[in-house]
Amino acid sequence: MTTPKSFPEELLKTLAQYHQAHLVHWWEELDERQQDELTSQIQLIDFAQIQRLYSPTHPQKTEESPAQKAERATHPATVIRLQDRAQSAPETAQAVQAGNQLLAEGKVGAILVAGGQGSRLGFEHPKGMYPVGPVKQTSLFQILVEQLIARSRNAGKPICYFIMTSDATHAETVTYFNEHQNFGLQAEQLYFFKQGTMPAVDEQTGEILLEEKHRIAVSPDGHGGMLAALKKSGLFEVMQAKGIEYLYYHQVDNPTAIVCDPEFLGYHLQRAAEVSVKVVSKRSPDEKMGIVCDVDQKTQIIEYSDLPDHIAELTDKDGNLLHWAGSTAIHIFNRAFLEQIANDDGLLPFHQAYKKVPFIDSTGDQVSPDEPNAIKFERFIFDVLPVAETVLVYEIDRLREFNPLKNADGPDSPQTVNAALCRIHGQWLTACGVEIAEGTPVEISPLIALDESELKTRISPDDQFTAPIYLGE
Repeated sequence: MTTPKSFPEELLKTLAQYHQAHLVHWWEELDERQQDELTSQIQLIDFAQIQRLYSPTHPQKTEESPAQKAERATHPATVIRLQDRAQSAPETAQAVQAGNQLLAEGKVGAILVAGGQGSRLGFEHPKGMYPVGPVKQTSLFQILVEQLIARSRNAGKPICYFIMTSDATHAETVTYFNEHQNFGLQAEQLYFFKQGTMPAVDEQTGEILLEEKHRIAVSPDGHGGMLAALKKSGLFEVMQAKGIEYLYYHQVDNPTAIVCDPEFLGYHLQRAAEVSVKVVSKRSPDEKMGIVCDVDQKTQIIEYSDLPDHIAELTDKDGNLLHWAGSTAIHIFNRAFLEQIANDDGLLPFHQAYKKVPFIDSTGDQVSPDEPNAIKFERFIFDVLPVAETVLVYEIDRLREFNPLKNADGPDSPQTVNAALCRIHGQWLTACGVEIAEGTPVEISPLIALDESELKTRISPDDQFTAPIYLGE
């Protein structure tokens, strides 16, 4: 191969060293803009890391599989069930007080994972922009941001929102927030950061694939890429400077998640956990949820796709599912713990996924493979659990807190999310003594009330409402 003119010589040596010189095969055909784009992409790649991950001797390829680990899975060590909290009102009250104290001291920040598109919903925008409000078609972003603002007001201290986007969603998300004046959130409370990407490699050769002659085939590095992204963007230093010690992590697709839930924060503190995870009781053995369990005295999450059927179906002496704890992807992390992992690349493993990835072949033709031809590398944030000294597993009421938006129709669809919001807010009004007809669309902005007890201070049983009911500022 001829030496490409104007390509950085040191970078070319690196490509040759790692057998990736094919990436500049078409260099002379590219215009200046395309050459700059390709150079920028190449400069971002850790070639030693890619070579290590692809290697047949890489630990991920030689250690036992999650399915093998599942054979030894037992109950998590530190669990708080719903009935435990119901039967221990004083402890729960203490937890709420402790959580509110953390918020009042400004020690809590929130992380929102918002890198996904709404493609499965037929919505070609960032999923957070999807309108789910039953009356005002309020977006997922607005509902969650208004929760954070309301929680800040109650605490008397600002709470920072760290929103992780992706290449696919970043620009449109930032524009959307600007157009809506951040939904009332102060600029100094809002931080956007982009998750990283990893190149796809040919399964047979380990060569990085080109999507086009001037563009490398990359994919997001998974929600576990959050740690590297926080470190790279300097946001750990921002958190330190602001005195943030606890990070409340949740995903953009669940509008009924309780953002910075004081009770959950309080229990996390009381149990001296480094990581806490909210779980729901699985509806059935085959429900597509990762299970939270212990393997060799270490709490972890095993993905549903890795869980053998005979393990998923195990029951206890009372006939209840042994592995009942389904992860909701709502966590609390100690900031110092996440920093420790971000600073040690070996603590959070990469997973390999075999996928069909279109690519440019050696003749310059575009190939769309019929079978998986490439390896994609990604990290999962829940892989930090086994590293933690103490993990709290905290059961929540699914109907109240876990109503994710994932599908265009059927379960976890706009219809079910809409119905959940109407049901929850309708129950609050009923608890306040307000009579509403069944089927009435109801939407209550978090700026009016975060729960029914707060709503009771805002309205009177004598108040009259006409359907559809919207309460907002």
